[in-house]
Amino acid sequence: MARKKIKFALGSSLIVGAIGYLIATGINSTSTYFFTVSELMDQKVSFHGTGLKVKGNVVAGSIERDPGDYLNVQFAIEEKNRNLNVVYQGVTPDMFQDGGEVVVEGALDEQGVFHANTLLTSCPSKYEAEKEAGGMHPGTLPDYKPKLEKDPRKVDSLPKTAI
Repeated sequence: MARKKIKFALGSSLIVGAIGYLIATGINSTSTYFFTVSELMDQKVSFHGTGLKVKGNVVAGSIERDPGDYLNVQFAIEEKNRNLNVVYQGVTPDMFQDGGEVVVEGALDEQGVFHANTLLTSCPSKYEAEKEAGGMHPGTLPDYKPKLEKDPRKVDSLPKTAI
C-alpha cells in the first residue's frame, strides 16, 4: 500500500513539474516588453532582436511609402521629444496618419531601426472626448427601435405569394 502511494506521488509530481516547465517556457517565448518611445530610448539595456511593443505618435511628414510596393512603409514615432524610426510591411489601418497614436510590435535592429510586424492605431482623442461628453462614438447606432407596421401573428398581415 505504501509503495502505491510513493508511485502515485512520484508520478503526480513528475506531471505537475512537466506542466509547470511547459507553462514557463511558453510564457518566456511569447512575452514582449511594452514601452513608450522615451522609455525605450532611456533603457540602458540593449533590446536588439527582442520582441517589443512600442507606443508613440506618428511624426508629422515622416510617412514614406515605397512607390514600387505600396505595402512597404517607413515612418517615425515620437514621445516626449524622443524619436524611433519604424519600418513596416503590410496593410496600414485606416486611422494611420500623421500625429496619430500607434502601437508597433516587432524588434529593433543593430542600427536602432524598429522592424514592426504589427501596426495598431488607437481611437483619436476627439472621439474619446465626445464619448465622455455623452456623444456617440463612431460605429455605434442610436437607439434603434423598428416600427412594426403589421402584426406578424395575424395571417392576413403576411405578404401573399403566388405559386
